[in-house]
Amino acid sequence: MFRQAKLPWEFMLQIAVGLVLKQYGITEGVLVADDSDHKRSKRTKRIFKTHKLKDKSSGGYVNGQTIMLLLLVTPKVTLPVGFEFYQPDPEQNAWRKNDDRLKKQGIAKKDRPQAPEANPEYPGKPQLARKLMEQFSRWHPQVRVKSIVADALYGHNKFMEPASALFGGVQVISQLHCNQNVFYRNRKQSVTKYFASYPGVSQLLSIRGQEPIIATVGSARLEVCAHGQKRFVIALKYAGEQDYRYLVATDLSWRTLDIVEAYSLRWLVEVFFEDWKSYEGWAHLAKHPDEEGSSRGLILSLLLDLCLLLHPEQLARVEDKLPAYTVGSLQRRTQMETVLAYVQQLLQEANPAKKLTQLGELVKEVLALRPSEKHMSGRDLGRLESTASLRYRAMA
Repeated sequence: MFRQAKLPWEFMLQIAVGLVLKQYGITEGVLVADDSDHKRSKRTKRIFKTHKLKDKSSGGYVNGQTIMLLLLVTPKVTLPVGFEFYQPDPEQNAWRKNDDRLKKQGIAKKDRPQAPEANPEYPGKPQLARKLMEQFSRWHPQVRVKSIVADALYGHNKFMEPASALFGGVQVISQLHCNQNVFYRNRKQSVTKYFASYPGVSQLLSIRGQEPIIATVGSARLEVCAHGQKRFVIALKYAGEQDYRYLVATDLSWRTLDIVEAYSLRWLVEVFFEDWKSYEGWAHLAKHPDEEGSSRGLILSLLLDLCLLLHPEQLARVEDKLPAYTVGSLQRRTQMETVLAYVQQLLQEANPAKKLTQLGELVKEVLALRPSEKHMSGRDLGRLESTASLRYRAMA
């Protein structure tokens, strides 16, 4: 199917997104950019853009793929609108590893090799996110982007300014690292030190439209040294947390709480990744080789997510302004609806017994039973006993 089907794969996802936007009457939303890693097998010569990933569970490294995803969060539904595969530049990786080694040896920066020039064949994650946003603006110009949200990886000026300009100067919200410097009263200091002198106050926040919670919030319009201009900087600490996280926003005219509540929408991309990997096929099914196999299989899984948004009960639920159904429950409902539809068709047959027999043969053919490696049935367990002629050696 992936190789031979004469389908317009490069257009299918965007056409499906357009159908969902039209069906729900969506005209505005928030774009959320993030990436997700997925482990692969040890041998990945034919799997598209695999590279070494840090394995959080073991602390070692595994082969895997990194998918850059763009999500559109709207007042009604959240839907995927674009993706790209990411692969780090091998030369940059080798230089970085060598630079870290030399740094530990105490070699000064001026005596260490300079970083190689960026290879356009290996764009970084911020570049891929910007590319996805450009594609979205071309395909769906009728959608008004109210804000762009991304994590600390995208909290630098080279991403935030172009992303804001792409949609006419919209608000872009990201994070600063705790050691980044700001200017205040002609003095440079870290953002952590600044908010230690000007701590936040308790505020009621409505996170993703849920019941209000209490959080400690401080804010100021400060010049961020790395950005070379004034930004809206916010220190945020939820109840039970010890350390602040620091948000940064491009538009200084927004209120503090509006920025915090908008940034909380970033969590929805984590929910999407969990649903996508658990229920929508791409993370569990066999991996087809090369770019076609990976990209077309991924498109098919995203089409499933968009298809479930068009389920009649999901449509009715959202139109009644009630919480939407989960992907897992919709999938199970659809599977049972398929079984019931077949049973209904079977009862209308002139010879249902013959039809049922045909179905049984088809089930045996499609759902073939596979041999298990766990059991020793059909294999030789080995000769598990002593040998009489060798007993004297044991006695000796």
